[in-house]
Amino acid sequence: MVERRPLATAISHLVLILGVLIVAFPLYITFVASTHTAQDIVQVPMPMLPGPHLVENYKAAIFGTSGSAASTAPVGRMMTVSLVMALIIALGKIAISLLSAFAIVYFRFPGRQFFFWAIFVTLMLPVEVRIGPTYQVVSDLGMLNSYAGLTVPLIASATATFLFRQFFLTVPDELVEAARVDGAGPLRFFKDVLLPLSTTSIAALFVIQFIYGWNQYLWPLLVTSSEDMYPVVMGIKRMISGGDAANDWNIVMATAILAMLPPALVVMLMQKWFVKGLVDTEK
Repeated sequence: MVERRPLATAISHLVLILGVLIVAFPLYITFVASTHTAQDIVQVPMPMLPGPHLVENYKAAIFGTSGSAASTAPVGRMMTVSLVMALIIALGKIAISLLSAFAIVYFRFPGRQFFFWAIFVTLMLPVEVRIGPTYQVVSDLGMLNSYAGLTVPLIASATATFLFRQFFLTVPDELVEAARVDGAGPLRFFKDVLLPLSTTSIAALFVIQFIYGWNQYLWPLLVTSSEDMYPVVMGIKRMISGGDAANDWNIVMATAILAMLPPALVVMLMQKWFVKGLVDTEK
């Protein structure tokens, strides 16, 4: 029986509302700044209500028509690069991790455990640790300023492989035996049995890996030198010029709002699958 405690309920709601306000206030300020001119933003105090330049500022950001001394690459192009990059990284990580976990769990071959632990040990070697030799390999292969250079070094995922391996180990042996009795080969068993059972886990990993790919900054900073291949996160930094040069902060803020939309949409659209994939224990 759940006890009704009005005071405790009111306090908990107050804490939640306060938390939402703390998180949402910077986003609101960013949106307000994106609707004013650069001169209005630097005034003290800054306007706290949306201004009349919303369409103008977002059009300038998307098509790159700002007059700033810094980078003026079209944000539309940057977001396309980020979207392609995030999708390739997310789908590539899931595909490779599914196949590697399937091989480790359901195939018996020499060195099976060694290869699994070799994959697992790479968790201790993030991109930042091996960034020098990785850049050298990408450069030698001529993949600078390309989608291949942006994505291929980031596709492998020990975390996803480990998660899929742990899930496959919980699949009842009866399903494997039933598939063999029906004459299903390894690939058919993988496609018709394991993939449908892994749907929620795949959805949860897709959300995580999409945001991971979208937020990449350090690696694109190294492998891209052409504005046509800037992802949007890197583009925001490039839009801020150094020294005393005037920055179009309204365009920068509009770009920041645009950069937040795709990950937010992915999370909202896949929220049900994402939560189910993280908390569902029924296998």
